[in-house]
Amino acid sequence: MANELLIDLNSIDLNAVALDQATVDKLLPQTGPMRQLDHVIWHDEQFSCGVAVKHIRHDEFWVPYHIPGRPLMPGVLMIEAAAQLCSILQTLAIPNVGFLGFTRCDETSFRGQVVPGDNFYTLCKLIERNRRRFVCQVQGVVNSKLVFESNITGMKL
Repeated sequence: MANELLIDLNSIDLNAVALDQATVDKLLPQTGPMRQLDHVIWHDEQFSCGVAVKHIRHDEFWVPYHIPGRPLMPGVLMIEAAAQLCSILQTLAIPNVGFLGFTRCDETSFRGQVVPGDNFYTLCKLIERNRRRFVCQVQGVVNSKLVFESNITGMKL
């Protein structure tokens, strides 16, 4: 897996909002505490690359339970955040694609912690796409540091 970021975050305004929360709500079926993205910051014109953010709050549902006294964002939620960004990009690239399910993650590595108060940036870069299936390389970043990476596969279900 890569040691450098998929997308140069210095070239993007991290305060920008390309897709606001209302738009994300329309594009993703996940709601409530399972929504792992606040908004999409940037995407390219082909919807093959994108950056999203989740502001990790002190009242996240997992905070009291995932390491009491030292809350750490569970790795499965990092993967879920990345899968949600992948699904948004696929849905925008192929209108009326329908329900997309997460089917696989490969070469996953966790390299750092995500804690309440952090801004967790999810980066996505398309590897391959067709009408039924997509594969993306994804990364999670906090304070300019790579904290997680994986390859995610999803498909129309």
